[in-house]
Amino acid sequence: MAAAAAAAPGALGALQAGRARLVAACCARLGPGWRLPGSLTGPRVGPAMWARGWAPVAGGSAPRRGYSSEVKTEDELRVRYLEEENRGIVVLGINRAYAKNSFSKNLVKMLSKAVDALKSDKKVRTIIVRSEVPGIFCAGADLKERVKMNPSEVGPFVSKIRAVINEIANLPVPTIAAIDGLALGGGLELALACDIRVAASSAKMGLVETKLAIIPGGGGTQRLPRAIGISLAKELIFSARVLDGQEAKAVGLISHVLEQNQEGDAAYRKALDLAREFLPQGPVAMRVAKLAINQGMEVDLVTGLAIEEACYAQVHSPGSERAGCPAGGIEVAKDSPRRGARAVGARPHRPVPAARGQEDKALEVDASIIDLRLSLFSNAGTETCRSPFRHGLRGTPF
Repeated sequence: MAAAAAAAPGALGALQAGRARLVAACCARLGPGWRLPGSLTGPRVGPAMWARGWAPVAGGSAPRRGYSSEVKTEDELRVRYLEEENRGIVVLGINRAYAKNSFSKNLVKMLSKAVDALKSDKKVRTIIVRSEVPGIFCAGADLKERVKMNPSEVGPFVSKIRAVINEIANLPVPTIAAIDGLALGGGLELALACDIRVAASSAKMGLVETKLAIIPGGGGTQRLPRAIGISLAKELIFSARVLDGQEAKAVGLISHVLEQNQEGDAAYRKALDLAREFLPQGPVAMRVAKLAINQGMEVDLVTGLAIEEACYAQVHSPGSERAGCPAGGIEVAKDSPRRGARAVGARPHRPVPAARGQEDKALEVDASIIDLRLSLFSNAGTETCRSPFRHGLRGTPF
């Protein structure tokens, strides 16, 4: 930096050299974990650049967003476990600003590692997937990295993207995609793998692979029709159409649409509000409800009802109190309508705490029991039951 400034002629060079020395001194005082992106030896350094540039590298404590193309690979995914009143909420923040948050080999590996840890963590109640980069959610696969691959590498790379998206879809707890910007191709497929999607009105969403003479390869051809219907999904994929937040809400692609705020995180704030609504609910009940819904949607109604019955048996008394839910159930307090629902035999608005160690035990729902109940249901003369636990779900932790 100093050498570049010294090469400039006259007074301007001296000014630049002085500025470079000042910047170097400031960085030295702040410590090795601080750096400034790009060159600050030019004749003008605006306030916006200063405000944008000061950010800690990976491992820093300040929750500032990274805009520099110098972001280290270990900082491309930020996993944050929220505390205090938000305890139980985990935020997965994608941070590849220089590549529009596209999927690289390294990012896919980091996502897989993070998801593997989260799916077995019984303290996790809800997961939010968001971007740490303004205006971008995820732009799909990193095409610059992809063109450098050998033809034999492309297939396995896409398979790994599909696999990590499937891992996110199979997480046992509720997942929310906060779309505050561009979500194209694999980025939208990532959002489709989440249980709930919220977006800013300015966000752009679409499966645009047909423009590249390929098709969606991260689950888009399967999850989009399940989300918005077969005919409309075909129309959007065939045309490679891109929707804004309002249009996405109109077709049922997202649950909520928000006007973008000044900070550019309106969707994330809404996702956080939803996650807070989930926190007071029974942890086992939420996991089992997700299982019942997901598996029930893949079979006929009769089989789906059998799945619901088998799942209900896992949270029904006497095991319900193990997960912090009163065994007596819920009733409406007739003497005081303003109090709403209250637990029988319990004080209003005070959930019964689970005994130490019992909640963790309750989370280990026995999939074999559900499988057996489905078999008995099938043998009782109803339609053939297709148990989801015979297709790779046995032993999945709840």
